Amino acid sequence: MQQVNLGMIGGGTVGSGVFHALQQNGGLMSARLGVQLNFRKIAVKSFDEPRPYPITRELMTTNWQEVVNDPEIHVIIELVGGTGIARTMVLAALAQGKTVVTANKALISACGPELFAAAAKTGANLYYEASVCGGIPIIKSLREGFVANQFSAIYGIVNGTCNYILTRMKLEGADFAAVLAEAQKLGYAETPPDLDIDGIDAQHKTGILASLAHGFWVDHHQIHTEGIRDVSKIDMKFASQLGYTIKLLGIVKQIAGKKPGVQVSVYPALIPGAHVLANVNQVFNAVFVRGDVVGETLFYGRGAGKDATASAVLSDVADAALDLKNGGRVRIAPFVAHANKGRVVPLDEITSQYYVRLSVVDKPGVLAKVAAIFAAGKIGISSVIQPEGHEGESVPLIFMLHDAPNAAMRKALAKIARLPAVKARPVMFRVENLQ
Repeated sequence: MQQVNLGMIGGGTVGSGVFHALQQNGGLMSARLGVQLNFRKIAVKSFDEPRPYPITRELMTTNWQEVVNDPEIHVIIELVGGTGIARTMVLAALAQGKTVVTANKALISACGPELFAAAAKTGANLYYEASVCGGIPIIKSLREGFVANQFSAIYGIVNGTCNYILTRMKLEGADFAAVLAEAQKLGYAETPPDLDIDGIDAQHKTGILASLAHGFWVDHHQIHTEGIRDVSKIDMKFASQLGYTIKLLGIVKQIAGKKPGVQVSVYPALIPGAHVLANVNQVFNAVFVRGDVVGETLFYGRGAGKDATASAVLSDVADAALDLKNGGRVRIAPFVAHANKGRVVPLDEITSQYYVRLSVVDKPGVLAKVAAIFAAGKIGISSVIQPEGHEGESVPLIFMLHDAPNAAMRKALAKIARLPAVKARPVMFRVENLQ
């Protein structure tokens, strides 16, 4: 049986998970692939760093170049993260014609075209299934399983930390800050948690999905991104009363019109409580895909963690091994550009429905003034809620608004915020009915 030697850079939580999983099921993989997989060398920060699974001491080194430059190693697994030294490592491996498997969404998002070009130059390959949604095989599905489809919409709950926080806020009526603090204690959120709660992690993943779905590489700087810091328990309460729940969504949606293109956005949105995505809770991820041939499909599972990520990494290792078994020919290119005129539609051109919460002085005429501003912006009001029983200087005033361009909505809210009766910055979330 042909043997494929593996080298890995990164032996922490995920790296030790990959090593453990191959020890556990390596025989099964070999039987299925007809290829023997073998770890030859693993670069780590420190031999004694804490890791959930042990790694054989004889395999470890603290010099990553020993892994990349070993002529007996065929496949390099990069699990370092970030866009600094990781980029150097991956480019060095590709320059030698070695296949690279990575879980590094930040690197793929920021440097994808450069890495794909480097792989093509030497005839190597680059696999990155584990970079989006952990153990969910969404990249392989978009690239291979749904190759006959055009994608009108993809909606993803792609960050487990945010989903955990929003789930707890909904089910318990808890405050954002309290749930975030507990998530950090449990290890679900980093310290600081900015990459997660400000939507940057979801931005990286959503950009990769958009690029694969629509055939042009999406610059992550073009992705409108909002996090969940502004979601409060009062918004969760009113959303529920209206039949919705709030989720942080990565959105990839075809936009028709005079200037067609693709919306690529990340933001918290109200979604119908009866939709399957509304019931994806805790740290789980889900991606809802609508293809013109296949129809609607849902992918659900753990989006992070040592075991889910290890499963995705070893899936890519298996594909790399089959490439080598078949003479080193790259069967599936890492990315194929097929829409050179693709366009990311600016958010101001996007039309949405909206939820708006104002904090206003409870006196006659306030509602009329707010409604007049919406009317001047050609924004229709679907419903208004002004709950009774609130004490204090101001009371909440909640609007559900019909479809309107984001530019019109932005201008209207700026005018409303300047009204003397409005005592706090307006809170606005878009409504995605997932139709």
